[in-house]
This record gives sequence, C-alpha cells and structure tokens, in this order.
Amino acid sequence: MPFKFHASRRHKFTKSKHRVTNWSEYTESLRRRADITFWVDESVMHQWGMARTCKRGRPGRYSDLAITVCLEIRTVFRLPLRQTQGFLRSLFRLMKLDLAVPDYSTLSRRAGRLAPLPRERSEAPGFLELVLDSTGLKVFGAGEWQETKHGKTPRRRSWRKLHLGLDLETGQIECSELTTDDIGDPSALPGLLDQIDCPIARFLADGAYDGTLLRKSLAGT
Repeated sequence: MPFKFHASRRHKFTKSKHRVTNWSEYTESLRRRADITFWVDESVMHQWGMARTCKRGRPGRYSDLAITVCLEIRTVFRLPLRQTQGFLRSLFRLMKLDLAVPDYSTLSRRAGRLAPLPRERSEAPGFLELVLDSTGLKVFGAGEWQETKHGKTPRRRSWRKLHLGLDLETGQIECSELTTDDIGDPSALPGLLDQIDCPIARFLADGAYDGTLLRKSLAGT
C-alpha cells in the first residue's frame, strides 16, 4: 500500500524552478540582509527626557517616547531587557550621542504603564475598508516556570483576547482592543468602531461578528 492512497494522482502541477542568473546581485542581496541602518531623529532627541511637571515627588528621567523606542528595538532584535540596555548604550556610543539609556528595571517597570502613541493616518481621511479579527493570548506566570524547572503541575492559564482592525488598502492598524477571554467578539465591536473617525466603505470579518449589534454599529458610522 502506498504512503498515501491518492499518491499517484497528487502531483498535478509541475514545480516551478528558479535559477539564479546573476550571482553577484544575489550575493549582495544576502549581505544586505544583515545591514543595520540606525538613526535618531532630532525630535526624538529633544523628547528623550521627561518633561517637568508640577506634581509632588521626584520627577521622572525618561519620557514615554524613550521607553517605547527601547522596547521596540528589543522586540525587533529579540533581546532580553539587560541586553537591550547594552545594545542601545553601544549604539549611542558609536553614534556619539549624549543620551542616557534606561536601565532594565526601568524598562520592566514602565512597560506596563505605557499609553499607546497617538495614531496618525498616512493619507487624508476617506472611506475605509476595514478588516477585523481577534486572536487569543496566553498569559504566562510563575506556574509556567515551575512546570519547566521542577515539573510541577501548573496552575490554570489565563487568556486575553486581542481585537485588531486593519485597513485593507494600506495594512495599517486602525483600531485595537485587549479584553478578557469572556468578552465575545460582538461585544468588543462598538469600542473598536469608536476609534475610527472616517466612514467605512466595506467591512470584512468572520461569522462571529455577524448579528444585530454589528448592523446597528455600522449603520451609525
């Protein structure tokens, strides 16, 4: 018996073959994959420190923009917090920039309190083609480490749902919402649509969003 019952009839299309004809360009393209071009805009340099406030207590040293830049670089290069601090410190030293780098404890403490940056549309407001979907996120805790290290029975996992709305033309995220796992997709829809300030020409989503609430919310936009 063959490995698959229909194995003799599975190969209906010939596999396309791509041959490299210009090896110099191909080799140079592989080199450019590891190139790092890094620059700091003048506006970022001026907003790196925390602005003075009239509140009591010691003022902060780094602005939310500085923390966001550090965390984004950490995400891009997949670095732990300590390595992120060392990486940015060496970059600023090579670029001869007089900017202090937040330490890893500061990054960890302020990461959970960052407010999202204001969203700016890349083009003039017009009719939007919105694509909406949600995905589950598992929250790790001490139980995950105990299971890996000591083989103990982990506690029950907690989940969050991330709802995202994208512009079909540009791929830009137009709305987002993070809810608990007991919030259904239709219940999160009004809060997502409130974040959009332009008319919606077309709305694409799966059947979980279909219902009376969806039609009333779209009619209001």
